[in-house]
Amino acid sequence: MARILDRYIFREIAMTWLGVTMVLLLILLTNQFARTLGDVAKGKLPKYAAFDVIGLSVVQYLTILVPIGLFLATMLALGRLYRDSEMPAMMACRVGPTGIYRPLVYLMAPLVVCVAWLSIEGGPLAMQAVDRIGAEAKRDTDLTSIEPGKFTVFSPDRAVIYGSRVTPEGFLEKVFMQRQSENGLIEVVLAELGEMVESDDPDVRLLVLHDGRRYEGIPGTTGFRIIEFTEHGISYRLPSLKASAPRAKSMAFMDLLRSDELEHIAEFQWRLSVPISTIILAILAVPLSRSRPREGRYGRLALGLLVFIIYLNMMSAAKAWIEQGMLSPALGIWWVHGCMLLFALVLLGVQNGYHRRLLR
Repeated sequence: MARILDRYIFREIAMTWLGVTMVLLLILLTNQFARTLGDVAKGKLPKYAAFDVIGLSVVQYLTILVPIGLFLATMLALGRLYRDSEMPAMMACRVGPTGIYRPLVYLMAPLVVCVAWLSIEGGPLAMQAVDRIGAEAKRDTDLTSIEPGKFTVFSPDRAVIYGSRVTPEGFLEKVFMQRQSENGLIEVVLAELGEMVESDDPDVRLLVLHDGRRYEGIPGTTGFRIIEFTEHGISYRLPSLKASAPRAKSMAFMDLLRSDELEHIAEFQWRLSVPISTIILAILAVPLSRSRPREGRYGRLALGLLVFIIYLNMMSAAKAWIEQGMLSPALGIWWVHGCMLLFALVLLGVQNGYHRRLLR
């Protein structure tokens, strides 16, 4: 009898979790797909890397979607059992909280392991790969990536370039460019035509301008130099692909563990918090889903979403307070999990009458 009920509850929650997670993932991927296509159209991302970026985004999305999917799936599945009076029938057969949590643990255990890997290793590795694709895309940028009629910040020199039109051959017409040189002078260049030319140095590229003027000087002074030219080449250095100091979100887990910087400590605790919150949300979903027969499958869903939003915001606030030095790392994000776990246990106790036994 118990094994039949275990399989039944497990199947209900597992199928609902799969559906909820896939729907949420599809919504996020639709938005990501649109953004990626926009970057490809503007030349900010090479065509061949579009699906790589989308695939790596799936890894990052699943870190959050698996916990919220399990939480909502548990509430929806158990809510249906309450609506159809199946859960009261199970309780009449002496199926208590243990009988509900046992099949839930069968599903939760592998998901927690998966989420732990995604949070600790998978997500940061995916973020590193996306950063590298972005750096390579910046090196491959040419004039076709400049949106006509808009000012564009170009190259590591932070030069501002404007063009009225980009021809199919890759030439930029009616060019305006402004940048600050190494000696502090402001350079403004107006030209009829511009093109990108490779140089002998693979890390340097030339912007060759035709038929224009170059103004060079310091704003607010009269010491300006004006140069008219038929052809003028401006060199700029491409972004380096050498590894720079990584962001905390893309750092290796062991590097975060060895670091004593507040930002790294906060990121370390956040990564551990994701699998911990998955467990607590699963525990919390059972008492939150309890409803009266015929009340409706979605009757408690709004309450569940509110609890999840509060939980997530409290975790985010605690992480920010650690980074700002307003909260001791020893207390860290752990107090948030403690409060939510206590809340779940109190709900379970009240619903199952444990508080009355203690007061006797």
